Amino acid sequence: MKRRLKGDPAQPFFDLMPPQMADLTKGEGPELVRRLGVETIREITRSILCGGNLRDSTESLTRKRIALTNAATLVTFIRGRKADSHFTERLAKIACDGLGVKREKWERWALLWILGLNDKAVQNVIRDDDNFLKEYATQYALSQKDAATMCGKEYGDLCGSIGLGSNEKTSLDWNFVLQLLATVGAQTLTIRGSEKSTYGKLFEKLVLGSLLHILGFRHIDKKDIASNADVSNCFWLSSRKDKRESDATLLIERGHGVRFDIGFIGRGNPEISLDKVSRFEREAEFGKTKWYMATIIIVDTIGEGSRIQELARKIDGVIIQMSMGTWPQLVAKELARKVGYKSNLCNMKRAELEAYISAKMKDISPEHFIGDAIA
Repeated sequence: MKRRLKGDPAQPFFDLMPPQMADLTKGEGPELVRRLGVETIREITRSILCGGNLRDSTESLTRKRIALTNAATLVTFIRGRKADSHFTERLAKIACDGLGVKREKWERWALLWILGLNDKAVQNVIRDDDNFLKEYATQYALSQKDAATMCGKEYGDLCGSIGLGSNEKTSLDWNFVLQLLATVGAQTLTIRGSEKSTYGKLFEKLVLGSLLHILGFRHIDKKDIASNADVSNCFWLSSRKDKRESDATLLIERGHGVRFDIGFIGRGNPEISLDKVSRFEREAEFGKTKWYMATIIIVDTIGEGSRIQELARKIDGVIIQMSMGTWPQLVAKELARKVGYKSNLCNMKRAELEAYISAKMKDISPEHFIGDAIA
C-alpha cells in the first residue's frame, strides 16, 4: 500500500495495514461491479425479478467482505502491538491527528473506526466539529483505559498471546481486545451501511431496466426525445426534471407515459415510502410535448396499516410490492389497465412467468444499464 502524503501523522498506522485493506474498504459502484462480476449481477437481477430478496442474495457477499476487513484490522493490530507495546494506547491520538489531514474516503473510515465511529456517528456525536473531535478522542482513550481496568478487576487479567505464524506474536490484554472489538464494531456498521446503499443504487436500476426490457420496451437516451424520432414504447433511466426525479420514465405513445420509482424499502421505513408518493405530478413535458403521466412505485414491502396505497391513488399511482412473487406480472397488468399496453406476462402462470423471465434475462447485458445505475 504505497502512500506519498508528506508529513501524514497517520502514516505509521497505514504502513501496518495489509495491502488488501484499501480494496476491501472501497465499496463504490464500479468497484462493486468489478468484485461481483457480470454473471453474478445478472443472476441476482433475475432472482429479484422472480420474487427473490436482494438482501438474501447479497448477505453472504456482505458477510464475506466484513470478515475479510475484520481480519485485516486484526493483522494491523497485531503488527502494531508487536512494533510498539503502547500501540493501542496511542491509537486515539493517531486517529485524531490523522483526521486533520485531507485524505481518501477509505482512509478516513479506517481512522474513524479506531475511535469507534462511523460517518453517521460523526454527524450525531461529533457534529462535524474538528475541535470537539479532539476532546472526543481524549475522552474515548480514557474510557477505553477505564473499561480495561474494570474488566481486569471483574474477570481477572487477560492472558495469552496472538500472532501471525511463528514470527509476529504479541501478548494479549484487555486494552488490546477492547480496542480491537470497538474498531471492528464500527467497521461492521460502516460496511453494512455502505453495502446496503451501493447494492440498492446498483440493483434498483438494473432490476427496473431489465423489467422494462422484458416487457418489450426500448431503452433510449433521454436526448432522443428532442428529435423527431419515434419515441413510442421506449424508456430511459434516472431522468431528472425540475424538482422531481424518477428512476425510469416510460413513454407509451404520444401524450401518455408512466413514471417508475423503485426502492428496496421494507415496512421498517414507512416515511421513505410515503415520500415517494408525493414526488410526482400528473403531467410532464418532454420534447415540447405534454405527457399525461401515471405513476408506478415499486417497494419491497408495505407495513400493515400503512396509508401509502391511499396516497398513491391521489396521484393516479399504484404501489407494487416485490415481496409478492409475481410482481413483474402485476406491473404488466397495471400497464394494461392504465395505458392499454398488453404484455405477454399478463396471463402467464407463475412457473411460466419464471421460465419466461429467466430466458429473457439471457438476452440482457447488465452492463447496458450499469452506467445509469452507478452514475
